[in-house]
Amino acid sequence: MSNIQQLEDLTTQVRRDILRMVHKVNSGHPGGSLGCAEFFVCLYNEIMETKDGFDMDGIDEDLFFLSNGHISPVFYSVLARTGYFPVEELNTFRLIDSRLQGHPTTHEGLPGIRIASGSLGQGMSVAIGAAESKKLNNDNHLIYSLHGDGELQEGQNWEAIMYAAGNKIDNLISTIDLNGQQIDGSTDTVLPMGNIKAKFEAFGWTVVEIEDGNNIEAILEGMQNAKSLTGNGKPVCVLLKTVMGNGVDFMMHTHAWHGKAPNDEQLATGLVQNEETLGDY
Repeated sequence: MSNIQQLEDLTTQVRRDILRMVHKVNSGHPGGSLGCAEFFVCLYNEIMETKDGFDMDGIDEDLFFLSNGHISPVFYSVLARTGYFPVEELNTFRLIDSRLQGHPTTHEGLPGIRIASGSLGQGMSVAIGAAESKKLNNDNHLIYSLHGDGELQEGQNWEAIMYAAGNKIDNLISTIDLNGQQIDGSTDTVLPMGNIKAKFEAFGWTVVEIEDGNNIEAILEGMQNAKSLTGNGKPVCVLLKTVMGNGVDFMMHTHAWHGKAPNDEQLATGLVQNEETLGDY
C-alpha cells in the first residue's frame, strides 16, 4: 500500500517523464497522457491485483488493456516506474528499433504490453475476450480497460458495449477518459457525444462517475466502488472526468496538445511546474 503523498510524488515524476519523452523526439501525445497520469498511477499501485514478473497468460491476476494507444507515454512511464522494465529505457521512446514505439506493440516483447493498440475502437472487444477467458478458466480476477471519449465515436465500441451487457460480462471495468477533447477540437464540436452515462445505462451497464479524475483520493474511492459492483451480472463503466494536459498550465483545457511536443522553452516551463520527485531517467 502506498500513501497519498507517495502516489502524488509518483504522478509528478510521471508528468516529467511524459514531457521529456515527447520533447526528445519532437513527437507524441502529451495532452491525454498528462490527463491520465493520476489514473495510471492509482491503477498500477493500488487498484489492480498483479503478480510479480510478467507473462502473457496473465493467470490469477488482473489485466489492463489500453485502447487509446496514443497515450503511450503515460503507460510506459508508469510501467517502468512500477518495475516492469528499466526506467532508463524511457530514453528510447519512439526511436528506431525501440521497444517503446509511439503506439504500444507486442512484437518487441515489452513487459506490461498485452495488445498492440492505436487503431481506435478495438480495446473494448479485446477486454471482453479476456474477461470471457477469465470466466472459462474459473479465474476470479478482473479486466480493466481505458478508452478515450472521442474514441466512442467509433462504432465497434457500441457493438462491444451491447455484447458485454448481453452476455453478462461482469468481471470487466471499462474506464472512459472524459476530457472533452480530441485531435481536431472539443468532442462537442467534432461530434457531440450526448449523455454518455445514459447511453451506457441504456445498453445495460452499471456506471460509476468520478467527478475529479485528476484527484488521487477521488480515483481510489471511485475505482474501489467500481470493483465492488463487479460480479452482479453487468459490466461496469467508469466515467473519469479529467483535464487534458493536467499539471502543465499551458497545455490544460485545450486539444492543441493532443499530439504536439513542447519546444525547449515550453519543456523548461512544464518541468518547473513538476519538480523532480523520484529521479529523472
